[in-house]
Amino acid sequence: MPVSHVGSHPFSIRRTPDVREKLSILSRDSQYDLACSCGVREDHRYRSEDDKWIYPIALPNGGRVFLFKTLVSNVCVNDCKYCPLRAGQDVGRFTLAPEELAKAFFEYYRARRVMGLFLSSGVIENPDKTMERINKVALLLRRNDFRGYLHLKVIPGASDAAIEEAVSLASAVSVNIETAGEESFGKLGTRKDYLEDIIRPLKLISTLTGKGSRYAKVKQTTQFVVGASDETDEEIVRYAWGLYRRLNLSRVYFSAYQRGLGEPDLPGERSLRSNDDLLTREHRLYQVDWLIRKYGFKADEIPFEPDGNLSLVGDPKEIWARRHPEFFPVHVNRADKYELLRVPGFGPVTVTRILQLRRGGARIGSIEYLGKRGKRLRNAEKYVTFR
Repeated sequence: MPVSHVGSHPFSIRRTPDVREKLSILSRDSQYDLACSCGVREDHRYRSEDDKWIYPIALPNGGRVFLFKTLVSNVCVNDCKYCPLRAGQDVGRFTLAPEELAKAFFEYYRARRVMGLFLSSGVIENPDKTMERINKVALLLRRNDFRGYLHLKVIPGASDAAIEEAVSLASAVSVNIETAGEESFGKLGTRKDYLEDIIRPLKLISTLTGKGSRYAKVKQTTQFVVGASDETDEEIVRYAWGLYRRLNLSRVYFSAYQRGLGEPDLPGERSLRSNDDLLTREHRLYQVDWLIRKYGFKADEIPFEPDGNLSLVGDPKEIWARRHPEFFPVHVNRADKYELLRVPGFGPVTVTRILQLRRGGARIGSIEYLGKRGKRLRNAEKYVTFR
C-alpha cells in the first residue's frame, strides 16, 4: 500500500485490487469445496503452482483436464462455524462482477489452458442474489458459444426457479450436505435450515435431472465436511449410501475439517483427533466410497470400529477380509468379477485383466500372470488360490 505525505501528516492510499489479484484470493478461498473432483489426488489436494485458480481433475479414463475454479465472492452472511469465511471474520472481502469472471475464464479457455469452470460463492445478501450472479456468469459463457464443462454451486436456500436456471445452464451442480443429519447440522451454525435449505434443493435437483427428464445429462454431487460436527463415519456412510440410492447422485465428496479454523464451541475444535487423523479419516471415507460404487459392497458390510468410525490404521477392504475368513481363498480361475474385487490387493484394473485372460482361454497359474509382483499383489496371494 503506497503512503503519501502532505506536510508532516502521512496518509494511505488504498489501491483497488485488479481482477488477477481478486482471483488469487477468491480461488484460494475456494479450496474448501471439493465437490467437483478437482483438488484431490490420492489423499491430498493440489492445484497449479502459478495461476492458483487452475486445478487438474482426473477423468474416468485416467486422463486429466484442467478447470478454472474460483468463488464469485468471499462475502458471506452465513455463520457456518467451521468456515474461515463466515460472517464476522476479519478477512479481506472481494467480489468479481459476472462480466469480469466470464472475460477472465475466456482468456484461459481460448489459450487452451482450461477446459471448464467450477463456480461457487459465499452468500451475498441472500441465496437468490448470489445465484443471480452465479447464473449470470454461466449465461454469459453459454451465450458466447461455450459448450464445455460448467459446474455450478447451488447456494443453500435458493429458490426453485434459481435452482432450475442453474441446472439448465450447467454440466454439473452441487449442494453441500455438510454433515449427516439434522442434529449434527444444527451444531454447525444458526442461519441455515437442514431440511429446507439443504435437503429440499438436493431432492429438487434429483427430480430435474432424473432419467428421462429434460436435464438428464446434468450430474449432481455433494460434499461432507468431515469432523466439523460430531457425526460418526457410520452415519456419514449411511447418508452417502442413501444419496446414491434414492437421489441418484453422481459422486459424494469428503473434505476433512482442519482444526484451528472454526469457532471454539464447534465439536471439531474440541475433538481429540489431530488434523492428520482427520485427513486420514477423509481418505478412509473415499476408500469406502470406492468399495460401494466400484466394488459391489453395501453400506452394512463396511467394517466399522465399536465407536462407529473407520480404523485409522487399516484399509477397510483388508479389515473386511480379515473378519470374513470363510469367504477365502477366492479361486482366481473361477470367481466372478465381484468375488475377485473382494480380494485385498485386487483393484478394477487387475480384475479386468484376469477376466480378459480367462476369456482368451488362459489358465492363470500364479500371481506373476497378473503383472509386476509389487506389494499389492504379494498381499493378494494370501487370499487366493489358482487350483
